[in-house]
Amino acid sequence: MAIATPAFAQDEEARSTRTTTEIVVTAQFREQRLQDTPLAITAVDAELLESRNQDDIAQIAAQAPSVTLQPMGGAYGNSLGASIRGVGQFDFNPAYEPGVGMYIDDVYYGSLTGANFDLLDLERVEVLRGPQGTLTGRNSIGGAIKLFSQKPNATPSGYAEASYGSRNRLEARAGANFPLTDTLFARFSAVHKQQDGYVDMIDYGCANPGNPEGILPTYTTGADCVVDKLGETNYSGARAALRYAGTAVDVQVIADYQYSNRASAAEVPIIAQGDASNFLCGPTCTYASWYLPAAGAAGNWTQGHRNEFEGWGVSGHIDYDVSDKIQIQSITAYREYNNKWGSDDDFTPTLTRAAGGYNDLDFWFFSQELRVNAELGENADLTVGGYYSDQRSTYFTIQDIRYLGPNPLQFRGNDPVNADTKAVFGTLIVKPTDALTLTGGLRYTEEHKDYTFVRKRLDGTTGPVGSGVENLDGLTSVYDGDRVDWRLSADYRFSDQVLAYVTVGTGFKGGGVTARPFLPEHAIKGSFNPETVTSYEFGLKTDLLDRRLRLNLATFYNEYADIQLGLSDCSDYGGGPCAVIANAGDGKIWGAEAELFAEPVDGLTIDASASLLDSEYSSISSAVGNSVTLADPIVTPEFQASFGIQYRADLGSSGSITPRFDVAHRGKRFVGHRLDGIDTDLQYLDGFTLGSARLTWRNQPEDVAISLEITNLFDEYYHPSRFDAVYGFAGTAYAQVGAPREWRVSVKKTF
Repeated sequence: MAIATPAFAQDEEARSTRTTTEIVVTAQFREQRLQDTPLAITAVDAELLESRNQDDIAQIAAQAPSVTLQPMGGAYGNSLGASIRGVGQFDFNPAYEPGVGMYIDDVYYGSLTGANFDLLDLERVEVLRGPQGTLTGRNSIGGAIKLFSQKPNATPSGYAEASYGSRNRLEARAGANFPLTDTLFARFSAVHKQQDGYVDMIDYGCANPGNPEGILPTYTTGADCVVDKLGETNYSGARAALRYAGTAVDVQVIADYQYSNRASAAEVPIIAQGDASNFLCGPTCTYASWYLPAAGAAGNWTQGHRNEFEGWGVSGHIDYDVSDKIQIQSITAYREYNNKWGSDDDFTPTLTRAAGGYNDLDFWFFSQELRVNAELGENADLTVGGYYSDQRSTYFTIQDIRYLGPNPLQFRGNDPVNADTKAVFGTLIVKPTDALTLTGGLRYTEEHKDYTFVRKRLDGTTGPVGSGVENLDGLTSVYDGDRVDWRLSADYRFSDQVLAYVTVGTGFKGGGVTARPFLPEHAIKGSFNPETVTSYEFGLKTDLLDRRLRLNLATFYNEYADIQLGLSDCSDYGGGPCAVIANAGDGKIWGAEAELFAEPVDGLTIDASASLLDSEYSSISSAVGNSVTLADPIVTPEFQASFGIQYRADLGSSGSITPRFDVAHRGKRFVGHRLDGIDTDLQYLDGFTLGSARLTWRNQPEDVAISLEITNLFDEYYHPSRFDAVYGFAGTAYAQVGAPREWRVSVKKTF
């Protein structure tokens, strides 16, 4: 507050130079000022994204309270784990639902795979915290993340940007806007980025000749025995849009394409017991080989450490003004992708208790949404609509699992997964007085999912595929369910500067089926119901000190029920090794969040955020085992915060220079597994603090910008995630390594 005091001395002319912008959001199906929307929303426009060095969606989490967006490890393919306020999903398998709704131009993206979008040619990002059951529907139990691209318009414009940086980082971005006629416009943008990895994949046999394990070189390498650099970037993307803007109708068609072909995630073994202890390489190297010697029905084979993703989508958007008071919106979309990758689940060069696999995931998704917005007199707005989606996946895999015993579990899968959703919804906004607004929402959803298990022996025949695992080939598991979600909200504007709101609402993450059965009973009985949240929230939105200080606060309490957890005891499902998912827990989550934006003097801006969360289980099924207990938290990290500051200094005819500094902290995170014989501290991944800096010069016309930026300024060594699913059998666990300190120089020209 104190540093904002000089604002009172500014005259009207000086106020016009502020950098503060008014962000308009569409979280409630209509355009509203961010500060008028009774929801906890983090909204970031294109200018702020650029100033923070953010060019992919996972980086948004650093400045958004209570949000975790984490590119997953190599075993999970090209996927993104997401949670908001402790509720979400981190398993890529199409049998399971995301838990955080992802949207591009109001089109739902129904998969964690391929969800780490590049922020190409965006207008803004909206992060909606808390269940959005009536607004965005199923799988927005934690919240929703919505990306909005720049629309084609009547002004000719364009930009081109080139970057070079650490580890041979090369990046190019370009975009152009073309008015074709007075009412027809086109826009095109593209990006390519590549960078060497930072974790050495070392051939163990090459680096350790005459080793006691008798492991020979697996690959042909140079003298340093390095096979590849894990953590590589190699990504290309493009987007094209065509828009017709008539008097009463606005039609837009958008198409996009993505391609990535890179080495697996940057991961290193961090725990190794028994005969695996010789395979600890170091903080930035690994002996993982993605290779298994002959055993059982398998000959020597390499799973492959590359990760290839290709996807595209097209959507059609129609806004039709029936009259001044009625508008119809139609959104039709189709998307498909393919992701291929290999996994080395024990992360050692060879081990008799090893596991590895090859994965090939095909996905396609069609959706149709129709909305009608109507003004009901002077003080009421109504939205009604319907939604339909048809999602299909085919998950081909070769699995070679040797840790179950002397008879390896070896099979080929080619599982079709179908998921359909139908919904109708409505939202009514009423203003009894100029200051008071009441909002009510209702949504009814029907969902269906079926998963057919194809389990062939490696030679293509049908029958038991190893180690006590019975024949699963041809079995189908089905889930059908429906759900009603509701929301009630009241907000009161005490003045132009202060809005308070209170809301109660529900949301759910879709039900499904167990994707990794070992016995027929696991598949037949292994369907589960949705997990649900009822959320109570109070918020305050303020624009203070002549709009020099914006402070938004929210506090919430969630009743979290029917939590979907993995079981370790399958006694109720026929016994055997267990990977069944069930509604096995209930709990409570509560917390407080704050976001601040200040401009104490013209050109100096400060933004900050913080969240403090806590949680407890009220019940957990004994079948979960000791992987999660009543004493464990549901939500981590319990604390996270960010701070950013920049100042634009005017240099007159020489242009301007803008230094910026950001720092973000994330507390320790509960991994959710107890590793026998290991210090209980390793149930958590350590917290970390990341800093970044950017210095930007712009010429006087502001059509040329040159930037120098540094990320991970303090060169922090940290682990974003860990994989330990086979520790009990192989004695190993491995973790991702965050990118080290990096620099980049960028040149951007706008037209």
